[in-house]
Formats: sequence, C-alpha cells, structure tokens
Amino acid sequence: MPSRSAGLVGLAAVLVLGASGVAAQTDEDELAQAYGDQRSVSIAAGSRQTLRQAPAVASVVTAEAIAAMGATDLDEVLQTVAGLHVGRAANQYAPLYVFRGVYSQFNAQVLLLQNGVPMTTLFVGNKGNLWAGYPVEHIARIEVIRGPGSALHGADAFAGVINIVTKSAQDAPGTSVGARTGSFRTRDAWVLHGGRLGAMAVSAYLRVGETDGARSLIERDAAQPGVTRSPGPLNLGREAVDGNLELAHGGWRALLGYKLRSDVGSGAGVASALDPVGRGRSERTHADLAWTDPDLGNGWGAGAQLSLLHYSDLATTPYVLLPAGTTLGTGNVFADGLIGGPNKWERQLRASAYLTWTGWAGHQLRMGVGRDDLDLYKTTERKNFNANYSRIGTGSFADVTDFSATTLKFMLPQRRQVSHAYLQDEWQLHPDWVLTTGVRHDDFGDFGATTNPRLALVWSAAYDLTVKLLHGRAFRAPSFNEQYSINNPVIGGNPTVRPETIRTTEAAFSWAPMDGWQLNLTLFRHAMRDIIRGAPNPAAPPANLTQNRGGQDGRGAEFELVWDLTRSLRVLGNLALQRSVDAATDVDAGYAPTRRAYLQADWQFARGSSLSAQLHHVAGRHRPAGDARAPLRDYTTLDLAVRTRLAGSGWELAAMLRNLAGADAREPSLAGSGIVHDLPVSPRGAQVQGLYRF
Repeated sequence: MPSRSAGLVGLAAVLVLGASGVAAQTDEDELAQAYGDQRSVSIAAGSRQTLRQAPAVASVVTAEAIAAMGATDLDEVLQTVAGLHVGRAANQYAPLYVFRGVYSQFNAQVLLLQNGVPMTTLFVGNKGNLWAGYPVEHIARIEVIRGPGSALHGADAFAGVINIVTKSAQDAPGTSVGARTGSFRTRDAWVLHGGRLGAMAVSAYLRVGETDGARSLIERDAAQPGVTRSPGPLNLGREAVDGNLELAHGGWRALLGYKLRSDVGSGAGVASALDPVGRGRSERTHADLAWTDPDLGNGWGAGAQLSLLHYSDLATTPYVLLPAGTTLGTGNVFADGLIGGPNKWERQLRASAYLTWTGWAGHQLRMGVGRDDLDLYKTTERKNFNANYSRIGTGSFADVTDFSATTLKFMLPQRRQVSHAYLQDEWQLHPDWVLTTGVRHDDFGDFGATTNPRLALVWSAAYDLTVKLLHGRAFRAPSFNEQYSINNPVIGGNPTVRPETIRTTEAAFSWAPMDGWQLNLTLFRHAMRDIIRGAPNPAAPPANLTQNRGGQDGRGAEFELVWDLTRSLRVLGNLALQRSVDAATDVDAGYAPTRRAYLQADWQFARGSSLSAQLHHVAGRHRPAGDARAPLRDYTTLDLAVRTRLAGSGWELAAMLRNLAGADAREPSLAGSGIVHDLPVSPRGAQVQGLYRF
C-alpha cells in the first residue's frame, strides 16, 4: 500500500475505532490486565524476583503493555525504558541501544539475550549489523537491566542487559492470526499457537513481512563532490521471516528459533556514502535445551542449558562503498565505484549448569559453570580494490575479484573458547535487609581471564519504600574484528587488545506513597577504562590500529512515574539525565542525549477498547571533541495507538500513528563520516492491523 494511502487509512481507523465504545469502563482489574505482570524480573539474580527486591535497577515490559502502546518492533518498546535511548548507525541503519551515555559505533557494550541465551555475533560483538528489526507478537516480556551484569552474565553485560522472553503455551493459549499493513509498503502476517500435544506443552509462531522502509533524504554524504548520489534517499528495504517453536514437559524445555532477513538495504551506506545497489542477508538459527528442578531435596535445586546458534551475514549484492567516478590516489578512478562484499559464517555452542542451595539459614546460594565454543568458521570476500585502495582493472563491477581462497581477505576464520564459573549469595541480614554478593571469573582462550564482582544491598525501609545501594564491575570482550582484522588500510586488528571495563555505583529509591502511585529515582556514576578505539599506528600501514585508549566518566539520574488517575486512565513516564565526559579532558563524550523524557497516557475508554498517546523528547546531544558541527537540534515526537475488541467475536483491530506532527527527528552521524546533516529517523507513518483469536 502506498505510504500516503496508508496514512489516510490509519487516520480513518483511529477516528472510526475511537468512536466504537459501547460501555464505560468500571472494572479496575481490566486496567491491570492491560499491563500484565510487570513486577518481577529473572535476569537480575538468575531466578524470578520482584522488581522491588531485585539486586539491580531493572524494568519489565509485558506483552500486554506492548500491545497497549501499539508497538510493532522491539526498538519501539525499548525507547520507552528510562535511561535507554535507541539511536541509529549509518551502516544498514542498525539500531544502537545507548544506556546512560555509553555510545559506540557497533553498540557492543549491550548484552542482548533471548530466553537467557546471548544473541551476540562474533565479528563486531553486537547483535549483528544486518539486524533489520525484531517483531513483538511472540514476546511475553522484555526484561532490562540498566548497569553492569557481568558478575552473572559475563561478557558484554557492560552498560546494560536486555532479555527477550518469548511466549510459552501458557502465555498464548489457543490460536491467533494477524495481519498488518501501512506506510512505506510495510506488510506483515503471522500466526501464533499455544496448546498441548499429549503431555507436552507446545507454543509455535511464524511471521513473514516486508517493507520498502522510509526513504528519508540524506542531504550530504561521504562521497566526493561531483560523484556523490546525495541528496538522495535512504536504502531501508527488507524482507523478513521469523519462527519459534517451544516444547515443554515437566522441568524440560526445548526451543527452536529462526530469523531471516533478506534483501536488506545498506541504510545510509556501509561507508556513509549512499548505495542503492548493495543488498545483504542474515540468517540466524538457534536451538536451546534446558532443564530445571528447583527442589531436589535438602534445600538443593539445579538447572542446565545447552544452546547452539548458527549465524550467517552475507553481501548478496556487493556494496558500493563509494560511487562510480570516485578517485583514490593519483588518477585512480573507479569506473563503477569502490565495491566490496564480505561474508561471514559462525557457530556458537554454549553449555552451562548451576546449583542452588538454601540449606544455610538466611542464605540463598547459586553456583554456576559454563563453557562456550565460539567459531567464526568461514569468511569470504569479493572486491574490486587492493588493500592499499588501488583499483583492480578499471574499478568496474566486472573487476570484482574473489579473494576468498587467499590471505588477502578482510579476516581469516577465528575461534574462541571461553570457560566461566560464578558464585552468588543472597543473604537475609534482617527481615528488612538483603545483601547480594557475587563474583564471576571468565577465562578466554585468546586474550586471558577477567574477574568481575558485584555488591547489592536492598533495604525495605517501609511498606511503601525500598532503597538499594549497588556497585559492580563489568567488561566488554574485544570482537574478532578488533583483534584479527587484516588487509584494511583504515584500521587494523590487534591481537593484544584487552577488554574494556566499567565500574558503576548506583543508589535507587522506589516509593509508593498511595494506591495507584509508583515513583522510582535512580542515581548513578560509572567509570569506563581501556576503551577499545582506533589510534594512530606508528608502523603504518594500516594508518590506525585497534588499541585500548582512554576512558569515559558518567553520572546521572533517572526518574520514573506510574500513576493510575482513575480506574480507566493510567499515566506513566520517565526522565533521564546524564553527562558523560572524556576522562582525560573532561570534555563531553558526545552523541548520546543528556536529557531524555518519555510520557505515555493510556485510556480504557470502553470495555475492550483503549487509546494510547506517547511523547518522546530527546535533547542535549553534543558533538565529540574535534567535531565543529553545531549540536543536534532537540526533537519531540507524538505517537498514537488505538485498539478495540469487537464484542461477540474473536476480532481485535488496531491502528497506529507514528510521529503524528512530522517532527524532524535526527540521530547523530559519526564525526568525519561525511554525513553532515545527521541521520533522519522516525518519519510520519501509519499502520493498521487485524488480529483474530480462535
């Protein structure tokens, strides 16, 4: 459906559905059901705990809350969490989950889990540059920890941890089918089923979709004057297939997952130069088998998990890094542009087990061990240039050469093995005091070992007031690209690079002054050291070498509010303030917003019908040292979502409007990238969807 038509259909749906109420809301329980159980979290200590008692600063967003806000993608949900900002990278327009001012080009300082298993890819250490969205229909809850988590979760639980918990048979009983269409020729269809097969509980999900993506304008890019394609549109199209299957019986659970993204556009360009030609494909297949028994007798419990992930990231059509006519060196004109196509395949095998013991009065002990085999087992590359950027032939598509069988490609296959062990104690010092201590030791076969402790004191000061004092250390492991990249004249890998580290101290207050009110305040300070960056290489080429260089200090505050004004109206929101500076110069580190506010109002205007309005305000983005551009302008967007269940049928209809006022929202481009006017995001758009439950 064309974008303009979709917008008109979406607006009409809001008006029609908004007038479809049949009875005033009188049941307070219906408002609670719209949000589900948002009071417990499992990733703070390894087992389900209330948010109030969890030894971490955590948030939970349930399936019911996701539906109420009208979110269709994971990014739309995460941008509602205090202290977490969703930015963008030019390369494939991959989302950047920026916690508390910790910003990097590849966003490797965030650990993303699915059902407790890392989704980290090995090349750059993130969730994959060809991420291209994640649907929400099969999500039961999203758990978020702000702050360090390496004492329990190990590598990359640095600035924050995100855990996606998919729906079990209990979460989604019966069968539902849905379809959605909207702006930018976006179309999705899915089916979700939960039930039983004999004694076994079964949950299954399948979704297919496609979009052309918003074709927002890039006014100026990194290409040379006279050959640039700018001004020109972003390349954000993609096709998607997602599938999940869960089988559960007793203490056993088996999970199979599949995520395919094909015909993925290059965003603003892999090298920050517009590229309407290049296309990518990522395929992620994972299998997890878990067993738990919390009561083996005499206070003992146990669990074990085995997981296998296979991931591939391919340039199905080589990327035009710089356009036709580009000149590199004296008279070195590339007829069709600088063209490259790197491909990567990897296998990850992870095994872990734990024991719990409550036989020591007042203590809950948890002990765990694990072993990971991380194998980037195959790399290939096609390109029309040499390592010194000299062209092959005339620099045409016909000159693209396969370097896969040579040592001249971007990286040789690499393998990493990791062993870990951890110990955690939750000690009930007093009926109102719980002290959680923990430490984890990780031993990496390629760069050595690291040990990370944490300490959390939780005080139930009153029936309506909880105080937490938290301190922890975390690390981010160097990626294979940072260690082993070769034949890159811009920056080279360094096998001697060490992990980044961060120390974080937090004070958190949770207060419920009266029924229908919840107020949270968190204060934090952190210190990052041994940041992995490119630095001048005295033995050039390459011109730069990956090194541990410098630090960053940050501090800030996060305020959260939930207010049930009436039985049918809830207001929730948060305000995050932070300042991050270079440790050596005390100059703002740049890129991340220093002020961010979110406000949401949900109105149950009739039984089975709701209207949600959301305001996002992003402000105070500074440029890093050396970037003379003016600071980014602040922006505020307004989103609306309306949904209704048709009485006497299994139908539920919804409509969503994004950036209703058409704000010029932009995220920062990297200094020196050539994208002078930054990266446009969140254009005005509309979607309508229908869901039928059998």
